[in-house]
Amino acid sequence: MYDAGKIITGLVIFLVILTIPIWYNAAMGKADSKLEPVLPKYEKKCVESKDYMRESHMDLLNQWRDAVVRDGKQDYISSDGKTYRMSLTGTCLKCHDDREKFCDRCHGYVDSDPTCWDCHLEPKGVN
Repeated sequence: MYDAGKIITGLVIFLVILTIPIWYNAAMGKADSKLEPVLPKYEKKCVESKDYMRESHMDLLNQWRDAVVRDGKQDYISSDGKTYRMSLTGTCLKCHDDREKFCDRCHGYVDSDPTCWDCHLEPKGVN
């Protein structure tokens, strides 16, 4: 084994490169604060669970858009059996009426630019 030194050096370099994300996260620490959008005070239940909406609201809104615009459907039946109107302005923005305190808080953090406001009027908010 004349190349044992090269092999060991290569394995060490490989392991260092492989574990860079772990070392980077350990050195940088955790985020300063947990993002919490301002939730509506008068409504406790959304169309789906909090976890689902946090992770998949964009998929739900895209499904609603396609169902309304392409298929002419108007009603959405949630996982708990309740029926909601598939409307960003009529359903979602009725509760989440302040874009800056609700939408922009998370979308700005992840540098996401939602296309909702290309067609829909921006909510005015209650200040």
